[in-house]
Amino acid sequence: MSGMIELTAYSGKFLGPIAKVLGWIMSGIYDIVLKISGGTINSVPLAIVLMTILIYMCLLPLTIQQQKFSKLSQKMQPELNAIRDKYKNRKDQEAMMAMNQETQLVYQKYGISPSGSCIQMLIQMPILFALYRVFYNIPAYISSVRSSYTGLVDGIINTNGFVDKLTALMTNFNAVTSSGLNANNVADKLNAATGTTLSNYVTDIMYKLPSTAWEKTADAGKTIFEQFPNLSDSINSTLHDMNQFNYFLGLNISDTPWAIIKSSIASHAWLLLIIAVLIPVLSYITQVINIKLMPTAATAGGDNDQVARQMKTMNTMMPLMSLFFCFVTPVGLGIYWVASALCRAVQQFFINKHIENLDLEDIIAKNQEKVKKKREKMGVTEERIRQAAAMNTRSIQSKANVSSANIELEREKANAAKANAKPGSMAAKANLVKEFSEKNNRK
Repeated sequence: MSGMIELTAYSGKFLGPIAKVLGWIMSGIYDIVLKISGGTINSVPLAIVLMTILIYMCLLPLTIQQQKFSKLSQKMQPELNAIRDKYKNRKDQEAMMAMNQETQLVYQKYGISPSGSCIQMLIQMPILFALYRVFYNIPAYISSVRSSYTGLVDGIINTNGFVDKLTALMTNFNAVTSSGLNANNVADKLNAATGTTLSNYVTDIMYKLPSTAWEKTADAGKTIFEQFPNLSDSINSTLHDMNQFNYFLGLNISDTPWAIIKSSIASHAWLLLIIAVLIPVLSYITQVINIKLMPTAATAGGDNDQVARQMKTMNTMMPLMSLFFCFVTPVGLGIYWVASALCRAVQQFFINKHIENLDLEDIIAKNQEKVKKKREKMGVTEERIRQAAAMNTRSIQSKANVSSANIELEREKANAAKANAKPGSMAAKANLVKEFSEKNNRK
């Protein structure tokens, strides 16, 4: 079984290993629930929700750390603003270096990193993309799910002309598998495959066929029942298992809400259409709730500050992006997105209560002590750093004064040259125009 899983799992160099780890965890959760329930509960959506809770429990320490960062950044913002004001008219390299040094000292004073608020996002994004790969091909990662297709897959492979029949199904329903099979190449791929590879290809096709392909209709050759009439018992058995492990409120979790909406309109299944629309809508609403609950780091200039405007734009775009993506990605990913947003909302409620009761001065004192000990191990003292920053600042100020004096001297030279201009020269004419203008202004 493990060899079969390896062949159909996503093989990307970065996301592939992450997807396999997440798939292994999800398979374990699925099997544990199945065992505890005595075989009565075999639900992939439930495994998704439970895995989401587990992921966010593991991320909880990082989440709390991020909230502390936001609170401490609000506390230190006046000091950062003072540094920016101090150097706001300085654009030379030395001034920028001195400003960066002083800014770094403030961050070290409060014991936080400028990149502290980005760590959680950097961890969450690969998880999200890897989960997409898992949800796109569940049988490749959950062996118990894959075994539900084994009997039907064996029956299909032993049916005469099965390649043409599967090609017709792929064409009728415009199916595309995670292993790269589509209506244009499926015949060549299947004819060239044997053994485990062939079994995996057929399993991928079965999993990616939409729910409408499993219906009993009167259209000749349209559905799997009509393509393989001699396998009705195996098809019904597989369909029974799929209705348990692969459906959520009537939605096939491997389908996209957009595909379900289109098929529901064609078949007038209005209730299914409403449920399909609810997945992206709930994703949008829960994302908005999360943003409302999430405290943000203070910025230098309030609503007019560039960082504040960027943050406001991001807070507007992120829920809209989740709305769009949940329409065009598998329902399973939408379930994860909604479940994760709900987990974050519950966590955030209690974290906000915890953060409100924190003694920030005590945290700052402890952070300063940690930084001090770290520097002592490196042989660097606070006084040496302050002296270096002060020397840079004095150097910059001295250069600025010299620069101002040079500018004033050049102006005096220019005025003297104009005063000594020869009669009739361009400089003399310019002086006459200047005197005329000054007289008019005095009037």
